Amino acid sequence: MSIIGGIIFMSNTKPLELTKDNFDQEVINSGRLTLVDFWAEWCGPCRLVSPIIEQLADEYKGKVTVGKVNVDNEEELATRFRIMSIPTIIIFKDGKIVEKLLGARAKDEYKAAIDKYL
Repeated sequence: MSIIGGIIFMSNTKPLELTKDNFDQEVINSGRLTLVDFWAEWCGPCRLVSPIIEQLADEYKGKVTVGKVNVDNEEELATRFRIMSIPTIIIFKDGKIVEKLLGARAKDEYKAAIDKYL
């Protein structure tokens, strides 16, 4: 990953792994539109959504930061954002939650949600 002119470029186009240590820097204080997938390895619907999230990271590269939070490893973040079920996708703009999508959705629904805020 490299940052050029405030734009995050991910060479592998994988979603950014977000933890309590980097969340505020990468999401809240970034000033960028960010999609965050709250997930867990054992979650079947999360596994269905995961390839879609990776595709979105690739398609919106340079426009939207796409990240993932493993709720099993990051309980503090799950509590902070009141994650009660997974997958939960939260879209942040300028550090504030602008949209929260619960459960597995079609790619077009995620794209429509992102496009509203670009």
